[in-house]
Amino acid sequence: MSLFETRILPPGHPAAGLNAVYLERLLKFLLWQKGGRRVLIAGADELVPALAHAYSPGGARAFDAEFIGQRIFVDRFSISAVRFDELVSSEGSQLPVGRNMDGCRIGFDLGGTSRKVAATIDGRVVFSEEHPWEPYFQSDPQYHLNAVRESLTRAAASLPRVDAIGGSSAGVFVNNEVRASALFRGVAPDRFERDVRWMFSTLKREWGGIPFEIANDGDVTALAGSIALGAGAVLGISMGTSQAVGYVNARGNLTHWMNELAFAPIEFRPAAPCDEWSGDRGCGVQYFSQQAVARWADRAGLVFPDDTPLTAKVRASNEALSAGDRRASAIYETLGVCLGYGVAHYASFYEMEHVLVLGGVTSGEAGAYIARHATAVLRAEFPSLADKITIHAGSAGSSRHAQAVAAASLPTLSQNSPHELLSSRS
Repeated sequence: MSLFETRILPPGHPAAGLNAVYLERLLKFLLWQKGGRRVLIAGADELVPALAHAYSPGGARAFDAEFIGQRIFVDRFSISAVRFDELVSSEGSQLPVGRNMDGCRIGFDLGGTSRKVAATIDGRVVFSEEHPWEPYFQSDPQYHLNAVRESLTRAAASLPRVDAIGGSSAGVFVNNEVRASALFRGVAPDRFERDVRWMFSTLKREWGGIPFEIANDGDVTALAGSIALGAGAVLGISMGTSQAVGYVNARGNLTHWMNELAFAPIEFRPAAPCDEWSGDRGCGVQYFSQQAVARWADRAGLVFPDDTPLTAKVRASNEALSAGDRRASAIYETLGVCLGYGVAHYASFYEMEHVLVLGGVTSGEAGAYIARHATAVLRAEFPSLADKITIHAGSAGSSRHAQAVAAASLPTLSQNSPHELLSSRS
């Protein structure tokens, strides 16, 4: 359980009609940040019926209710009004996973356009490589399984033995069970249930039941950043095919939260860009991913043929920035400004001292350019936040290597007390 407290306008206030909009956007953010199947609201009884209708079948937020309720928590989603004394405060659980460097380990990272793998011996990298792949529209899950098998086998060839395997992937995972992942969106539901849901458990058995952990790629991004910075309270934002987010708390631990901010709203204009998957507007994926660069490239005057892939548009935009093209500068300045305001918004929900931006969008000079303009927004508009939050830019190349190595550190070699690992991005 988690408790979030906020204030709304009294019923007689001239702008009290905005309370419903505010609570709906707030709830959606909390759902994709922390997850949950039951929502209890105290102090706003008059707003609960409309909110419950929005998150019901046929309502405006039916997608969120079905996805988070049925697919993630495998239960009916509900919203109800309660008394204040029925609310229970909780600091939430945390997971002291990762940072394990002992032994011979394999770490892999499954992205939308490539898969990476690394092998380590007592923390020293002895092998790493990257292969392109096309997981999104493959209908046969054997494609995914065989690809991961191949990466693990190639990495194992560089080790005297394999003590543990850790993985980073787009998706929602509970105890290595795939609850949802865009990597398998081409797989029919019946085949997902039969062949995908327990895929990583199958791999664990094939490797003799050695310690094996799969975690969300956003969380592993944050873990890699925390390890590199030697600090906690790190929010990692990977800008690639989508927006992946992870969080390491002040104690240096992961949480049970979903941290799926790709679908958490950050802009409330009715005409904000629409996410084609959820049908909602103003969500983070439209501002911190390849989609954002492509949209702003068109406005900036960088014109590409209609059939140009998003990755090619981003690569060309990054190269244009390095060449001093003012059109490209406008793209990444805009992204940086959005990130500055986004970080200020995220600070209402996360205790953070460091924000690490990574991913293909940040390659070349783009990452530093984005971080510089985001920092300028914090200094100008939110000076108190600027004093305590530092925005760091990593390179796409180094993040690939670091993320696979961080994934390798997820399992402990002695697992005397099993824990449930919940992390997400779909």
